[in-house]
Amino acid sequence: MEREAFSRANDMKLTDVIRRPLITEKTSILREDGRTIVFEVARGANKIQVKHAVEQLLGAKVESVRTTISHGKIKRQGRFAGRRSDWKKAYVKLREGAKIPEFLEGA
Repeated sequence: MEREAFSRANDMKLTDVIRRPLITEKTSILREDGRTIVFEVARGANKIQVKHAVEQLLGAKVESVRTTISHGKIKRQGRFAGRRSDWKKAYVKLREGAKIPEFLEGA
């Protein structure tokens, strides 16, 4: 079972690893230092895949990657309760002197 999950994780495309940049008040404060970007990433992606995807897609050298899993909330509609799915986010710190790509600057 573990080998199947590992092989599927290695088969992910670069665009599947990084889903979207996260723009929140907290991530905007982190971005002010000019080196940290936060992304929503695939749940099965590991730090090495995230680092490789950022370097290939954005053309910026990565110093470190920190990941965290955000657990989905329980939401109700009347008497029916459902649960949002869990998701993963990655805090990517760029190397000294590396710039954030222009399309992420204004976001």
